[in-house]
Formats: sequence, structure tokens, C-alpha cells
Amino acid sequence: MRRLIENRFGLLALVLVALGALYGVAFVSRPAPAAQVRPQAVKAPVESVAAVCPAPSGSRVSVVTPAQQQQNQGQGSATLSAIKAPEEKSGGKDDVIDRPGLLWQREIAPGGGPLVVDATGSMAAGLESAQTARETSGTQRGLAGVRCVEPGAETWFVGPGPAAAEMTLYLANPDSAPANVSFMVYSGEGPVLSERGNGVVVKPGQHRVIRLRDLAPSPLIMALQVSTRSGRVAAAVKAVLGEGRGVDWLPVAAAPATRVVVPGIPGTAGQRELYVATPGDRDTVVRIRAVLEDGSYALKNKETIEVPAASAASLDLSTGIGGQPAALVLESDVPIVAGLKITGTGTRQDVAFTAGAASVDLGSVVADGRAEGKQTSWLVLSAPFAAATVEVRLVPSKGEAPAPVEVKLPAARTKELRLAPPKGSKGGFSVVVRPMPGSGPVYGGRVLDEAAKDGQLVTAQPLAMARTWALVPPTVDSPGAVLP
Repeated sequence: MRRLIENRFGLLALVLVALGALYGVAFVSRPAPAAQVRPQAVKAPVESVAAVCPAPSGSRVSVVTPAQQQQNQGQGSATLSAIKAPEEKSGGKDDVIDRPGLLWQREIAPGGGPLVVDATGSMAAGLESAQTARETSGTQRGLAGVRCVEPGAETWFVGPGPAAAEMTLYLANPDSAPANVSFMVYSGEGPVLSERGNGVVVKPGQHRVIRLRDLAPSPLIMALQVSTRSGRVAAAVKAVLGEGRGVDWLPVAAAPATRVVVPGIPGTAGQRELYVATPGDRDTVVRIRAVLEDGSYALKNKETIEVPAASAASLDLSTGIGGQPAALVLESDVPIVAGLKITGTGTRQDVAFTAGAASVDLGSVVADGRAEGKQTSWLVLSAPFAAATVEVRLVPSKGEAPAPVEVKLPAARTKELRLAPPKGSKGGFSVVVRPMPGSGPVYGGRVLDEAAKDGQLVTAQPLAMARTWALVPPTVDSPGAVLP
């Protein structure tokens, strides 16, 4: 041993053996590494909502924030005011609503521009607003309703083109920054660019009314993309098909996706025309499946529709789904947008539109429902992929609210419910749809119709996700936030 220690190579070997033993003990007894938890988005209640009713003149405006069990107990209010620039003073008295669970409705006199519904605090979470007009004669004859829209950076519409109807685009900017807005129209012949340019600047507090015939006069069918390079804008499109042919607003369509569900198709007779557009640079064949009361089917001889790249196409589905409450499931290898025209019956026709929509996983609220005189409100609910259960609750403008109703939807089925408030409650009502825990995806729409001697009046609104919760993205420390 002494010789080994005196030998410097031997001493080095002993040191290495000792270090190896210490490392082995440390390796075996080391604590387990802490699991790296990926930051997740946080669900937070909505505390501020702004929506624009694009042209409420001569319409009934409805505003509601449903009462909720976990309602924000802080102060809150919803203010209805004419759109104005930040430096402008209000020209009249604003309407203020400060109590959740109260349906506010008012007939707006002719004249005037868009209304802004601005809600904060306890009035923001779940707030919904809508405008509905009713005319019995002239080119505007019919029911025409639209959900008041939030300003955004991109909006899609699908429907008839300016060669088939008088199509009018309404733009409003309730924000404090200007919006640089551009348009793209996809027709049956491909993308259409206007000779007058395809963009406008909408200043804060400004609103613009644009005839789409001035942008693209030739399309019989179209998909319209409204986007902003900076700022946000609230966009809405109205279609007037002409004397005795109907009028309504196009609902906002879901953004392009490879699977689109078009819900809320009523079980009344009349024409059903499907519109599909693909904004990409590849042709596609779109597969069509109808979700009906008795099951889900590919429609005979209408299983698919071919859509060329950067174009729109249409297909008459009247013999496939006419007279049946339905939803359509469209699948494609490339992203598409879709909508559907619903034509009422009678010698003088009215039209309604529905469009691709998201499932109402967080619930949905419809501000305007009616059961007055010959007017009837319907709720069309579909569960295309899995069985679902929802709770349907009515909020009347006057009188006591009825007990909620639980509705079970078997997988791949559609149900149509007639909505009527209890006896004694007068005026309109709003509708609250809430999926129950464990429910599959639910899609739907509210249909309002009125029997008239010369022809049915009709309007539709696909259910939209309630503005109740917002997903706040995760934040992490990063030196890049302060480094140039």
C-alpha cells in the first residue's frame, strides 16, 4: 500500500476511484427532477364588451345580460349610444341598463346611424344584443334581423352576390384608433378586385355604408372577406333581393376550416340553397352530410360539391332537406367557408340566412325571441358528433321567467323546439342555451317566422358562443421582452 501511495500514478488511480464512488452515491440519491409544467391559458370572466348594431333605424333593438350564479358582484352597466368620435359629445340621452337578467327592448325611430352597446362589470359577461326589422310591403318586405357585432380584425360572409341582390356592407369603428380595412370577394369565376380599390380607412367613431355592386358588380354568389391591416372594425352585410323576393342580413360565417357545420335550418317548406367558397389556391371536393331528426345522411345525388380554387359555388338542397329541421356538416381537404339561404313560402317570398358556426361549448344567448300575434320563434339544435344535453331558459321582457327545460339530443340528430313564454308574460323574450356537463358539441340557431296572407316572413340567427368567458394566454418571463 505504501508503495502504491508513493507511486504517483497509483495515487491518481485511488483519487479517481474515490471520486467515482462519490459520484455514484450522489447519482443514486439525487432528487427527481422537477416536472416542467407548461403554462396554460386561464379562463377569466368577460369584464368589458362592445358591440355595434349596424343599422337599427326602424328596428327593434334588444339587449340582455342573463343573470348567472357566479355573477360578477361588482358594479356594471350597459350603455346604448350613437356611434361618435372620441372627442365628440353625445348629442342625446344615452340609455343605460344596470341590472343583469333584464331584457331591454326598444323600437328605434327611423333615421340615425349605428348604435354602440358598451358594457362593463356585471353587465358584460354574457351580454347579447340584436336588431330586428319588420316590413309588410315594398322592397324591404320581410323580417330582417342581425346579431349586433363586435369589432374585429377579420370577418367572413357567404351569400348571394351583387348581381343577384342589392348587397350593402356596413362598417363601423367604435374604437379610439383608425381601422385600415380591405376587402376580398370570391365569386363563381374566382377572386374579384374592384377597379376603385379594395380598401378604406374608417376613422374612430366613423361609420361607412358601401354598395358591394361598386366593388364587384358581376358575382351571382360570393364570399366576402373583410379584414384590417391595423385597428378593428364591426362589419355587417344586408341583402335585399327585390320586390316580393325577400330581405335579411347575412350572419357572420365561421373562419375557413376543413370541417364546417351550418346549423339552424328550420323544418318549413321552401328552397334551401347552399353556398361554399374556398379562399385557398387548391381546388376541392366538399363532402356534405345532413343531420336530420331521424339521423345523419349523405344526401342522394348531392353528396359532394366541387369548388374551384379561390372561388365560390352553390347547390340547391331543397329536395334533400326542405321541410325538415337540419344542420349540414361539410368536410374538405382544404379550408372552406359556407352559408345557406332559406326561402319562405307564399306568393311573395322572404329569405333568411344561416352560416357556418362554432359549437356553443360555453353556452349561447339570443337577445330577440317573439311569440306575438302570428309570430313564432323556434330553436333548432343539432348534435352532429356525440349525444348532448342542454338547458334552455327564457328571459321574458315582462312577467315571471318559466322554469328551464332540459333537452336531450341523441348523437347525429337534430331537434326543433317551439319557444313560447308562459301565459301572462307579454312582449318579447331572450333565449339562453347552456350545455350540461359531459355534453357533446351542440350547434343551433333561432328562427323567427310570421304567417302572412301573401307569404311567410322569416329570419334566422345561428347560435354564437356567449361572451361569458375569455381565455387569457399564459405569460412567462423572457429576457427578450427588454432586450433590443
